[in-house]
Amino acid sequence: MSATLAKGQNGPLATNDVVISVQLTAPADLSALLVTERGKVRSDADFVFFNQPNGPGVNLQPAPSGQPASLAVSLNAVPADIDQIRAVITLDDTSSSFGRFPAPTAVVSDSTGNRLYEYQVDGLQSESIVIALELYRRQGSWKVRAVGQGYAGGFAALVTDHGVTVDEAPAAAPQAAPPPPAQPAPAYPTQPAPQYAPTQANPAGPGYPPPPTAGYPPPGPGYPPPPGPGQGAPPPTQQAVPQQAHAEVSLSKDRPVSLQKGQRVTLRKEGGTALTFVKMGLGWDPVQSRGMFGNRTVDVDLDASVAMFADANLVDVAYYGQLTSKDGSVRHQGDNLTGEGEGDDEVILVDLTRIPAHVSTLLFMVTSYKGHTFEQIQNAFCRLVDGGNNAELARYTMAGGMRFTAMAMAKVYRVGNDWKMQALGEGFQAKHPGEAVPQLGRFLSAD
Repeated sequence: MSATLAKGQNGPLATNDVVISVQLTAPADLSALLVTERGKVRSDADFVFFNQPNGPGVNLQPAPSGQPASLAVSLNAVPADIDQIRAVITLDDTSSSFGRFPAPTAVVSDSTGNRLYEYQVDGLQSESIVIALELYRRQGSWKVRAVGQGYAGGFAALVTDHGVTVDEAPAAAPQAAPPPPAQPAPAYPTQPAPQYAPTQANPAGPGYPPPPTAGYPPPGPGYPPPPGPGQGAPPPTQQAVPQQAHAEVSLSKDRPVSLQKGQRVTLRKEGGTALTFVKMGLGWDPVQSRGMFGNRTVDVDLDASVAMFADANLVDVAYYGQLTSKDGSVRHQGDNLTGEGEGDDEVILVDLTRIPAHVSTLLFMVTSYKGHTFEQIQNAFCRLVDGGNNAELARYTMAGGMRFTAMAMAKVYRVGNDWKMQALGEGFQAKHPGEAVPQLGRFLSAD
């Protein structure tokens, strides 16, 4: 029968081969730092993790699907100058925190699977990294201690404090942005947001906000508030930058138009025939993590959505929680959670003939649900496709990453009896459409 440890408690290890495992409901990784009595690794070889699964006396072992790997430790094979083996749990989603899930449990077993010690790592709130427990030498023997030390400085700070070398991506150069010209704030619907019962059906799946019913409500339950100053808050929202005048281009049958930021195109084919049914495809590639983790694909969940405006007033939003606009003119083809695969990751269909006469602008945007910034995201693009023959008509590729979690990619708007599209490529801070919509007013002016 296993012994239950409380934070700070310890117990003896009478066996040479032990296995450290963790039980938790969130995707996470287990790793180990082998440190000397000074609390430092001797070299990067003393850091055992998924990209370096073998260390002196410590090996990472695969676990059943949905559970972190475990650490197999042969204590007699640990070098004599290693004083402690620290077991670290790291949430896959570093923008999340242990406080959002049931407390993880760290387990120490012998080589046959018999549990020796259990420690429920409670008391965690905003941390996404925790040193769960450590094996340590005491008077020629080994013991285990429940640590439960949450680390607020991030995983890079944790391992560098222990002497591990971390290669970080260079910081993006700051972008100068002159203040925008003064303009009145757009009017948004003022009706109160409806209250949602916990049992209400949510077509977007667990963890997503419920769909809007009138206008667009603020984010629903389950969304953490945006981080404040000193809590890993992203840089302030970039202000609108006056666009350089671009000559309006024409669509071509032979090849797609490659749009520049701010450039406009009339939605008429060669010969003057107006487009009536178009697709907006949005794509991106999963980011490859660097440095301490080596090369590892991280799931980047971008969400495409389109907000419909009558002048400056929000009319409707098509997004992962409401795939079809109320009038049926805009249809979202479904949510992509990773960006895996070639071509478009999310597609929005627009029937221009069904858009109500009072709707003047469709604003296509992308938000990063897990908080990855566009400097971490590769090959983000949007493209306009003729819905009649699937021919690509225009494409805008975002060049260079920006430290934003949302992007206004393009807008389609009325000019008299015509529809035009303008490439935007403007970044701001929002993780989902509910946070994004109130910031879209600056993109609505017809410049």
